[in-house]
Amino acid sequence: QVALAWLLSLSENVLPIPGTKRVKYLEQNAAAADVTLTQEDLELLASVPPAEGTRYPEAFMAFSAR
Repeated sequence: QVALAWLLSLSENVLPIPGTKRVKYLEQNAAAADVTLTQEDLELLASVPPAEGTRYPEAFMAFSAR
């Protein structure tokens, strides 16, 4: 919910479309619209460093490229 609330806070032009297989998760995702993030929350989220590195090990990538 925090991730979706953060995306919703970015702009009125941002509309996250999370996928789900179960109604209970859809309901949890929809509840993100009711989460209010403070300026402090947003600053903390902005301070998180971006992810680094590759998604898969190099050996796997070499294998899958064949």
